[in-house]
Amino acid sequence: MTLFHLFILAVIQGLTEFLPVSSSGHLILLPALTGAPDQGLAIDVAVHVGTLFAVILFFWSDVKIAATGTTRLLRGKVDTAGAFLALCLIIATIPVIIAGLILKASGLNELLRSTAVIGWMMLIFGLVLYWADRTGTTDRKATDWTLKHALWMGCAQVLALIPGTSRSGITITAARRLGYGREGGAKLAMLMSIPTILASGTLLGLDVIDQANWALARDGAIAAVFAFLAALIALSLMMRLLRTVSFTPYVIYRMILGIILIGWAYV
Repeated sequence: MTLFHLFILAVIQGLTEFLPVSSSGHLILLPALTGAPDQGLAIDVAVHVGTLFAVILFFWSDVKIAATGTTRLLRGKVDTAGAFLALCLIIATIPVIIAGLILKASGLNELLRSTAVIGWMMLIFGLVLYWADRTGTTDRKATDWTLKHALWMGCAQVLALIPGTSRSGITITAARRLGYGREGGAKLAMLMSIPTILASGTLLGLDVIDQANWALARDGAIAAVFAFLAALIALSLMMRLLRTVSFTPYVIYRMILGIILIGWAYV
């Protein structure tokens, strides 16, 4: 795989993983619309690893608190803010792991990888995000997260298994409807991405172990670095913009792309 192709794939993954515009949808569309060869599972794993390290670094203070709390949680204690955060993240991740395994075992995940599906999901869930952002209150902060809300957001995250929905988009949508402010909702969505990406990366990684070779490992390492840098830029820009700008620009992008893809699919 050429360096330019790796760069494009990694930048797409890095920029779209945390923006509410669907990274999986864009990665599926790249070979479908350009005729370029499919990047394969190994590169998918690599770019996911790159974005995982980016979100861990960006939210390091919260990650450190949750990691410390995990050790107490393993002892059966939920007596610190870190332990409670770790428990919330686990609760929020369970639904998507179960649903993901079911989709993979049934083969339905492959049936959903179509231009038409991505287009409709872009359009529909873009409108849902707009509705939630405009009607949701801003009474709650990220520190007000509860187990009940973690479960609700985790169930919403299951919808992101449909390409075009956007994992960050649907979890932010749920957070806004639950009354979290834009920054707080986005922060919770980003923290939820850590165990989710780790779980999906592990699942994909098991599928590519037998494919391992030096050339593929080199390409994967390059892609991971590019994805890491792109994801850091995307996270920084989005979290800064949310202080003054709504999610409307992302909604407009989703609607335009969704309409184009739907037209493309049915022509």
